[in-house]
Amino acid sequence: MTSFPESFLWGVATAGHQNEGANVDSDIWFLEHVEPSLFRERSGDACQAYERYEDDLDIVAGLGLNAYRFSVEWARIEPRRGEISEDALDHYEKVIDAAVARGLAPVVTFNHFAAPSWFSAAGSWLADDAADLFALQVGRVMDRFGDRIAAAVTINEPNLEQLLQAGGKLPPIAEQIKKEMLAAAAQKSGTEHYFASNVIPADRQHAFQAAFTVAHRAAKAAIKSRRPELPVGISIAIADEVALPGGEAHRDARRAAVYDHWLDVARDDDFIGVQNYEQFVYDADGEVAPAGALNGMGTAIEPGALAGAVRYAHERSGVPVLVTEHGLQSDDDAQREAFIPAALAGLQQEIAAGTPVLGYCHWTLMDNFEWIFGYGPKLGLVAVDRETFERTPKPSAAAYASFVESARS
Repeated sequence: MTSFPESFLWGVATAGHQNEGANVDSDIWFLEHVEPSLFRERSGDACQAYERYEDDLDIVAGLGLNAYRFSVEWARIEPRRGEISEDALDHYEKVIDAAVARGLAPVVTFNHFAAPSWFSAAGSWLADDAADLFALQVGRVMDRFGDRIAAAVTINEPNLEQLLQAGGKLPPIAEQIKKEMLAAAAQKSGTEHYFASNVIPADRQHAFQAAFTVAHRAAKAAIKSRRPELPVGISIAIADEVALPGGEAHRDARRAAVYDHWLDVARDDDFIGVQNYEQFVYDADGEVAPAGALNGMGTAIEPGALAGAVRYAHERSGVPVLVTEHGLQSDDDAQREAFIPAALAGLQQEIAAGTPVLGYCHWTLMDNFEWIFGYGPKLGLVAVDRETFERTPKPSAAAYASFVESARS
């Protein structure tokens, strides 16, 4: 079997709001504190990663990895419109330099859902100047440390809401609470509307898709104007959609509704970021109920889903794939320990079959704040004590490290 390319990025993925803690000027923090709130609990100190980033990078390097994906939090850098925090830029530059010093290629996400609260109160991504404001933010980050970035992800999962809605992952009451929460946020901020990128009302999905597309292209232009050679892409949530005989129409409808727009956009990019957690199977009657062991999302634990998602993403987009997230939600780490090497073996077979894959970043380094679901879901390679914030690597971390070591030998 063809080995992984020598330049292959082996990493983990994290996100600022979910890990850093006290992201007090962000829209997500704001929404966590309104009533009613769709968020199960507040992020608070998260994992205190803002202060403990060097310890966390030591863990990543200790696993024998060579890449680290993280987000720069716009709300920290521009907490109020036009007010730029040099301290925040200094901090993220230190994270970049600390990663590089440990042999970790920085994969930077410029927007991982959270945005400044002032931005969301002023129309969010639907505002006329949203793309320009985002491009300015991207530009100031690039000007500070863009020379040390290995790959750039403009926007994280702009299609998440479509995937959740298409898969029936949220109960109908969630949509009502979402609307009430956003209305309360608008009233509290003294604006007509308040939005955030991972709590979008169903009737605004198409408008946000168009706005995200413009913002992605503006951000890419800002990056390329400074470093034309830097690989740039967007990351999408994508399940492996599988058709049994007679189920092709159902599969294709899901693909068209959730993924195909972004895969077509990616044809002009350097890569498409794939974020895969699930597989859905269809027959002539529609989606087939999963059998066997289930993950925390209520779908089958299927290691082959990663290769299937990667294959379709490349077939449709025509560009290389960077697996920017992949993991397993489960309280039972033994399931994760077995899942990771099986999924990576399938990815290796996909690469051997000719699909270009630039790298793999496991979601996630440590158990963290999973947005509206709070601290309940467990996806980390490392457990975090919610009181002391002590980090404890799980057996799945060793399983990942062992696979990487054998793949690179």
